[in-house]
Amino acid sequence: MKRMLRAFFDLLKVFVIFTGFTILFYYAIIWVNLEYQGYHKYDEPEGAALKVTKMVHERTDDWRNRLIFFFLNGE
Repeated sequence: MKRMLRAFFDLLKVFVIFTGFTILFYYAIIWVNLEYQGYHKYDEPEGAALKVTKMVHERTDDWRNRLIFFFLNGE
């Protein structure tokens, strides 16, 4: 009887610890979500930012050179 009661209390301790950490993890995720909710990653940058993209007009019929370029550079 004593052995069964000890096993029950050990199981109860594991359940309480698991439940506590689950609740802690849940509230940590909520906190992180609230921190990043107001973050606007698509706003225009502040300061002296420059647009660095440039459109390059390439010939589309030169597929052999594009294929060789892909094999050499992986791009």
